[in-house]
Amino acid sequence: MKKQVDIFTIEIIKNALVAIGEEMFLALKRSSKSPIIYESLDYGIGVTDAKGRLISQGNGIPGFIGTLDAGVQNIIAKFDAKNIYPGDVFILNDPYAGGGTHLSDVCMIRPVFFENELVAWTANKAHWTEIGGKDPGSYSADATEIYQEGLQFPGIKVFEKGIANQALLDLIEVNVRLPEMTLGDLQACAASLKVGEQRFLAVMEKYSRDVTLTAIDKLLEHGDLMVLEKFKTLPKGTFEAEDVIDEDGMGNGPFAVKVKVTITDKLFTLDFTGSSAQAPGPINCTMGVLISAAREVFMGIVQPDAPATDGCFRRLEVICPAGTLLTAQRPAPVSSYFEAMVCAADVTRKALADVLPGIVTAGQFGSVCTMNLSGTMPETNEPYLLVEPLVGGWGAAVGKDGESGQFCVGNGETSNIPIEITEARYGVLVEQYAFNNDSAGAGEFRGGNGVVLDYRILSDNADISSFFGRGITAPWGIDEGAAGSCNYVEVFDQQGNAKARFSRASRYPLKKGDLLRLVTGNGGGWGNPSKRSKADVLNDVKNGFISAQDAQAIYNVK
Repeated sequence: MKKQVDIFTIEIIKNALVAIGEEMFLALKRSSKSPIIYESLDYGIGVTDAKGRLISQGNGIPGFIGTLDAGVQNIIAKFDAKNIYPGDVFILNDPYAGGGTHLSDVCMIRPVFFENELVAWTANKAHWTEIGGKDPGSYSADATEIYQEGLQFPGIKVFEKGIANQALLDLIEVNVRLPEMTLGDLQACAASLKVGEQRFLAVMEKYSRDVTLTAIDKLLEHGDLMVLEKFKTLPKGTFEAEDVIDEDGMGNGPFAVKVKVTITDKLFTLDFTGSSAQAPGPINCTMGVLISAAREVFMGIVQPDAPATDGCFRRLEVICPAGTLLTAQRPAPVSSYFEAMVCAADVTRKALADVLPGIVTAGQFGSVCTMNLSGTMPETNEPYLLVEPLVGGWGAAVGKDGESGQFCVGNGETSNIPIEITEARYGVLVEQYAFNNDSAGAGEFRGGNGVVLDYRILSDNADISSFFGRGITAPWGIDEGAAGSCNYVEVFDQQGNAKARFSRASRYPLKKGDLLRLVTGNGGGWGNPSKRSKADVLNDVKNGFISAQDAQAIYNVK
């Protein structure tokens, strides 16, 4: 029989759980070795109950919202309870196991025991800059199988009863290009889990085991009730959309991504049947990632300001047959999995844009737009590896211009690496970081602007691998709004002559003095551009979002 717990205690425990996630998040940020973690915040934090049900998640990557609890459930299924001890830490990055994304996103998981009983798990998933594989940064635009992409951790113990598995640490050290950074991130992730364990046990000690566990059950039930209440306001019916991923890094494509969204009084179903088969190149994702993409959109519609818990997702159903580029099977390459994930989320929003105009926007720039720039420092000749996602333009909505210079929705709370740190840590000079004033995305409400980022290469023997989606097909406009613009990379020599333009490339060689230009797209517009007010157009020109020539040509404003 469940213990009775008053609503005030439930609320206090709920806020305590949220605080645990936030403190774990900060602990990892402050102890990490990698700028992509401590600056870009490319990681996620979570706490689950003993069954692996999500009860708290810290800020971070929304795309990880379906991976942490799945990772815990993978460990529960794999290990006998008698072989799980206090002080254990498990490591998992297998994309084809529960919670896997790509090999660079490493999940670490710790059991929490209270009076010798397993009562919870703390978990995190962080992007490690280096995890081995054929290319620096451990993901490749031209990988053809997962074995080329780095070390795979199939859910094993890296600590047992608090003692490190030194053989595993030694194995990691000799298989990665930046061992100090990689092992430092491993220790930081482990420390974050320990912080979560301590704080969770403090809650149990204060309120007792029974009260805490009863409150958690009530919180999950409340999450479901909040979602059901929101369902009363949602349009009912079936809504369909289709989009494409232009190519897979190997010259194949385009690949179709299709969705049928069915909303009833009690269920929100996403059916991706009909999407293309898995790709030869590394743009594939797995079912766990697809569920994360679905959860990201679902939460944005039903409870955008509520803490994510297992209870919030009980009304969400995801359907997709195995073997598509959204449900790839081993050993398909997945290092650019985020392209399929972002497209799946975007096409779902596209299906709902007309019926949820105050909630869903026109198409965003539609890619994580990440790149790996490797080379040697000009002063010391030491190797560097810059791994960086880029910001771009979001789509417009009814009554609102799109946001400019933002990470794609799937990247959430990430941040750009400051120019000062980039120039200090890597062999580049930043010569331009500006909004992309391409006029694409025109509308009564215009799409947000992408950016132009110029890196001057300061030493020879550098190379870039780029993972830019939407290099051919621009994000869509809505209700006569214009389409946005595409993402691409340009390379110029020291004299300013164009050498190359591409969206996806693997280890394109760069020379000292070359200019590397990274361009991200504008989001789609909403509404006919002729309806945009003159004052808004003039402000756009004043703020550098569009040129004076485009203001006259598109909006007839001088």
